[in-house]
Amino acid sequence: MAVFNYKQRNNILLIILIILGCCILYSLRFIAGALLSTVIMYTILRPVYLYITMHWKWNRIVASIGLIASSFLIIVLPFFLLSLMVIDRISEFENDPIKLKILVRRIDDFLGAKLHQPDLVENAMQRATAYISDLFPSIIGGAFDLLLGIVIMYFLLYFMFINHEKFESEAIKYSPFREQNALKFAAELKNTTYSNVLGQGLIALVQGALVSIGFFMFGIRDAIFWGVISTFLSFIPVLGSPLVFVPAALLEMANGNDREGIGLLIWGFVLVINIDNVIRFLIAKKVGNIHPIITVIGVVIGIPVFGIMGLVFGPLLLSYFILTVKIYETSRIATDRLEKIKSIDEEL
Repeated sequence: MAVFNYKQRNNILLIILIILGCCILYSLRFIAGALLSTVIMYTILRPVYLYITMHWKWNRIVASIGLIASSFLIIVLPFFLLSLMVIDRISEFENDPIKLKILVRRIDDFLGAKLHQPDLVENAMQRATAYISDLFPSIIGGAFDLLLGIVIMYFLLYFMFINHEKFESEAIKYSPFREQNALKFAAELKNTTYSNVLGQGLIALVQGALVSIGFFMFGIRDAIFWGVISTFLSFIPVLGSPLVFVPAALLEMANGNDREGIGLLIWGFVLVINIDNVIRFLIAKKVGNIHPIITVIGVVIGIPVFGIMGLVFGPLLLSYFILTVKIYETSRIATDRLEKIKSIDEEL
């Protein structure tokens, strides 16, 4: 009969834990978005929760429920309603494809005369259709999954707030980093989340509002709708908002409205795009800034996995990965130095 020693039993236990952990992670893949949303919301709302419980002396349960209700009304519900509005308008275009083809053909005829690119917009629209279908799948075909994700997020968030001291101490305790590096990781995690979610969200809202204002100023229809579209697309640096106001300006010029078209192009390239750089500069002074390359790659990674939320989750996950690599490298260098010091002491 085989008898395992202490080290062998620990190794077997470790293998079992790894197998069980992989099974659990595989089972949780369907609610990965909800788990990531919980981390984001906890990071953003934690300072508010601590303030109202410590300074205003609110009961923890009341504070948690109040924050959950407020965040739902201010963040989740408007986002959901705006997404439904976009989907409704996209459905109108799908039900009346002739209208869309006429608009595309007008721009193509205009560009064909000016740039000798007769099918440029039609090819771009085909790609855009595929992109939008990836952008909104979670709302178009999975309303129940979306609702379930919101319920799970707020369920976890409630207990994380109620027991925040224990949750944070356990997170540090079981972190793979040393306590000092774990605290550093938490601080960088906060800055990264703020920069990606609040910073990029502010940029998107401002650019979307400016696009709507530009459409109003130059008498272009559906200003609010295209402003919302621009808000979503503005999560993609540089390329986002021009995907809205450039075709609109070209369409106006194709219809003979040169003053409106040129005015919208000037408004977009002078104000809408440059406001991105101004806000990023202000954000960088407060919480740091995320490089546009990380944002673009993150969006490409995130959209196929998370749908429209991939605009936020993709860059955030990529930023978390890079942050973890940096912390690991710092910890490795520190460990190597300690080992060298120990070896020198032993030689002496």
